[in-house]
Amino acid sequence: MKRWLRRLAFTLLGFTVAVCLYVAVACAMVFWPANAKPSAKAPAEAPAVEAWVLSNGLHTDLVFPIRSAAIDWRQLFPFAHFKAVPPDAEFIAIGWGDREFYLHTPTWADLTAARAFGALSGGNRALLHVTYLRRAQLRHGAYLLPLSQAQYTQLVDYVRTSLPSGRAVPIAGAHYGNDDAFYEAEGGYHLFETCNTWTGRGLRRAGVTVSRWTPFDFNVTWHLQPVRP
Repeated sequence: MKRWLRRLAFTLLGFTVAVCLYVAVACAMVFWPANAKPSAKAPAEAPAVEAWVLSNGLHTDLVFPIRSAAIDWRQLFPFAHFKAVPPDAEFIAIGWGDREFYLHTPTWADLTAARAFGALSGGNRALLHVTYLRRAQLRHGAYLLPLSQAQYTQLVDYVRTSLPSGRAVPIAGAHYGNDDAFYEAEGGYHLFETCNTWTGRGLRRAGVTVSRWTPFDFNVTWHLQPVRP
């Protein structure tokens, strides 16, 4: 009995230390961002695209104008895949995440410990969650993402590479509301590959100042300017 209790104690201690180390490293990454200084070789470009990162406190999405010189998102994610896109929608929010978590946790009230553990432990494929937004929906949790045309083009390419063969394959009947849809995505979700890791990787590749590792939303938003309501 004592041996069993000792093993249990060491297991719990090891788990606690691992969690603390994970969080500590994530916090430290905030103070060692990528792209902190613009490259001397890269020509400076003025912001050309109105874009944001949208956070609900845990999860982040990339938000872009529906149509620009680089892409018309309606061609990749047509309105026919959605129940009813608002006629005054101006932007599109794109996020990546765990399939089971996405499809079975429409609200935080639906979250269970088993579902959260299943997502973090890995083994599930990923999905893209796409939502058409009105401008008013960017009043809370939005962070300005000033992008040059070249940076925006890089992010567009990044989103495309997250789709199998660059094609948007919708998940039939999967919606939270009228303005959103889910799509097959490359990769799988786990403790070291989270929704925020996906967002942060895209921003780093585009030259945006962001943590070198972004498991949490604050790693993505720390160096961005929040939108004031």
